[in-house]
Amino acid sequence: MSTIKKFFKDTIIYGLATVLPRLMNFVLVPLHTGQLETKSYSDNTTFYVYAAFFNVLLTYGMETAFFRFFSKSEEKNKVFSTALISLTVTAILFLIAVFLFNEELAHLVNLNQSYFNLLIGVLVLDTVVVIPFAYLRATGRPIMFTAIKLSNILIYVILNFFFLWAIPKFGINYSNYDSNDLVKYIFISNLAASIVTFLLLLPYFFKIKLQFSKVIFKQLLNYGLPIMVAGLAYVINENFDKWLLPDVLGKDINGAYSGCYKIAVFMTIFIQAFRLGAEPFFFNHAKEKNAKETYARIMKYFVIFGSGMLVFIIAYLDIFKSLIVRDESYWIAIKIVPIVLLANLCLGIYFNLAIWYKLTDKTRYGMYLSLVGAIITIVFNLVMIEKIGFIASAWATLIAYGTMMIMSYYFGQKYYAVPYHLKSILSYLALAIGLSIIALNTNANYYLNTGLVLVFLGLVFILEKRELKQLLKR
Repeated sequence: MSTIKKFFKDTIIYGLATVLPRLMNFVLVPLHTGQLETKSYSDNTTFYVYAAFFNVLLTYGMETAFFRFFSKSEEKNKVFSTALISLTVTAILFLIAVFLFNEELAHLVNLNQSYFNLLIGVLVLDTVVVIPFAYLRATGRPIMFTAIKLSNILIYVILNFFFLWAIPKFGINYSNYDSNDLVKYIFISNLAASIVTFLLLLPYFFKIKLQFSKVIFKQLLNYGLPIMVAGLAYVINENFDKWLLPDVLGKDINGAYSGCYKIAVFMTIFIQAFRLGAEPFFFNHAKEKNAKETYARIMKYFVIFGSGMLVFIIAYLDIFKSLIVRDESYWIAIKIVPIVLLANLCLGIYFNLAIWYKLTDKTRYGMYLSLVGAIITIVFNLVMIEKIGFIASAWATLIAYGTMMIMSYYFGQKYYAVPYHLKSILSYLALAIGLSIIALNTNANYYLNTGLVLVFLGLVFILEKRELKQLLKR
């Protein structure tokens, strides 16, 4: 099997671990937007904004650092054990600190006390399973990884439907059920799913003899801390808008904005699936003679698939809108979707480009680039939301990720030059943007929009037919 084919095979399997959970979450969006008012949906969004922020803090870049040193170390068990002990101990210390200052912290983050306690439970459990999950990926066990991920989301989805749909519809007698606080049950469902995931991965805590290496820990920490800062900046880029909008424009607007933002989930799924397969692949194949050529080819096909998704989703945006966000009160924010889709495609390209600073151990550049994006996001939102409304947040996301993408390419060519097929990549991006603009102005004429999708696919087939045949024959 060729290197490229193996990459795509692993990415497809990891994609299932991402696509199916995201699709199940996609199923939940109509449930949530149908059962929750925009204000309550805003509370749900705020909960997961803080979850993302604390998740980055609690893992402090250890996952990526683990991949880097596990792939090249001769003492793999010691790397695994050190990383596992590190995250487990810091998660326990975090839990103790939160217990001591529980009320003060809940007030600080402006969360209901019960919501905050549920958040802490989810955070601690999700943190301690990061390294076991990373171990499954690093040792080439995508099926086990996928099975556990799917069990997590199945529990979460089933409990969501039980609490938000089954109990009200069938009048099930559930003690202490509060129909005026439905959003709480979303968080309870998440905690239950995290507990089961922890129990399924618990054997990996005893898989090897636990031993902590100060030398390895220092290496992991030095490599990981810049990744953590970059991760925090990424969280700001993704969530600052949803944190700011409730205060500036109100929870109703934030709920509508967040609901429509979910329509970009398909692009997010594609990017996440790519990252799950790509990160260990890039590290494991870095020493191969034709590694850079392989990376360049993967980038080209990433852009082709991503550009195709951009055209397809925008061509049938009204259908996706009706399927995903059924409550018309949310549709006031639908115009953000094309901008957010393109922003996420730029982010995916940036993630692909980011291999240069990970392989050269220059992770501080990832930190710098992410900080640039965060500054753009913060400044643009603060200045422009009051002037042009919530659409400013979508544009801020696109400008931030576009800038990060361009800067990463520039520095990457300087420190780890990969011969990317720049002409093809820019051509496909330009084609996708042009077709998308046309699709947005056809008044949802699906015959014409289907023709636009076929034009894109036809050109890809004509231009890439020979190379695709060669790849499939290997």
